[in-house]
Amino acid sequence: MNVLVKISIVLLMGILGGRLAKVLHLPYVTGYLLGGLLIGPSFTNVITDTNIKVFSIVNEIALAAIAFNIGSEFLIEELMKVGKKIFIVTLAEVVGAVTIVFFTSYFLLHQPFELSIILASIAAATAPAATMMIIKQYNTSGPLTKTILPVVAIDDALCVMSFGIAMALAKISFGQGETSFLKMITLPFVEIFGSLILGFAIGFMLTFLANKTKTEDELLTFVLAFILAGGGLARVLHLSPILTCMMIGATLTNLMQNHRKVFHIIGKFTPPIYLFFFTLAGASLHLNSLGKLGLLGIGYILARSIGKIFGAGLGAKAMGYSNVIVKNLGFSLLPQAGVAIGLAMIAKQEVPQIGNTISTVILGGVFVFELVGPIMAKFALNRAGEIHQITETSQEVIS
Repeated sequence: MNVLVKISIVLLMGILGGRLAKVLHLPYVTGYLLGGLLIGPSFTNVITDTNIKVFSIVNEIALAAIAFNIGSEFLIEELMKVGKKIFIVTLAEVVGAVTIVFFTSYFLLHQPFELSIILASIAAATAPAATMMIIKQYNTSGPLTKTILPVVAIDDALCVMSFGIAMALAKISFGQGETSFLKMITLPFVEIFGSLILGFAIGFMLTFLANKTKTEDELLTFVLAFILAGGGLARVLHLSPILTCMMIGATLTNLMQNHRKVFHIIGKFTPPIYLFFFTLAGASLHLNSLGKLGLLGIGYILARSIGKIFGAGLGAKAMGYSNVIVKNLGFSLLPQAGVAIGLAMIAKQEVPQIGNTISTVILGGVFVFELVGPIMAKFALNRAGEIHQITETSQEVIS
């Protein structure tokens, strides 16, 4: 079947899935994922694994745009007020997930130390895309919404660091040499700070040019070009595209007086890309990964959920946040996708002794968290009283 026809099928199934989700009062992103699942290898195989790899460029664009939008929340004036508190809360939910998953795997299920520590480190990762879509769809606003976005952003940085340390410990335990320890410890820091420096440099140039533009079309073109350049250069330099594009957005937000105009213009362009991204993500989910989960996979899902919910709650309570945030923040941090899969693939390559088990557990976990996570995020935001109305997301814009 022609590639363009398959692209149209993905978009149309996304729309249908979104409409069904609306009827069932579910988040649109859940509908997109289910629509994609139906046309993927698990069911009709209209969209094959090969097609998914070919369309991966759309994933890169979507994640870059999502990260850029999250960066808009990092206004220095606001961060100065809550910066330390946000970091402590994020650290608490990361430590919560890592600790509970490790304890469950190593002590309760008697899995190898190396496997347990790597799974625990990957458990820290939270997918920003699904949560961002819920916030956009339901036009949420309030203290919980303001807390979620920076927490998700810092979360990925801490996850990369914890994974680097876990890999170093696992390699030493396997006897792969102490020479790798220093490298494995320092690489996450190089990746994080390198990404931030690259993002700042690109964001600074974008801000300068954005102030000189005369039309919205020209501004949109500049912004897209610089976001894609940031994501692409980060890949080439082995840095984090997500952190780089977040920093581009944060830099522009703090340096450009009329920055809201930029994000408004980008918002007009991205809806069909987001729809395609999530529908394709649904197509890439494999039902057979659920069958392979076993007790370890179920333990991972439950332990990660408990760690995120209680870790975020305890951190928020310790920092003096309101009960609304204490009770609901953790439920907003359950979605897990790209970062977790990427780290699992790295582990599969670096420690092949346990790589297949890690990838099976993580892929099965992603399947569950991508479908259930958005529903739980909506539940949390609704319980916090921050869902106001359904906005014109990609579902309405395209249909």
